[in-house]
Amino acid sequence: MIFQKLRKVGNSYVVTIPKDEVVRRGLTEGQLLAVTVQPAEVRPTLRPELRAAWDASWRRNQAGYRYLAGR
Repeated sequence: MIFQKLRKVGNSYVVTIPKDEVVRRGLTEGQLLAVTVQPAEVRPTLRPELRAAWDASWRRNQAGYRYLAGR
């Protein structure tokens, strides 16, 4: 799956396909493509060991974190 931003060019909107993806799939200019369009939401996630460390830190320091968030 490719994630690209929708851009306005003149009176149209475009989504580009990176060259390495075109090459990888053996696509050619002028070829008809099927495209499914849907909004994507990208959320960063922590590796499990970092999440565990954060959860432990939150339990120990929750009051301090909440105090700093209000500053």
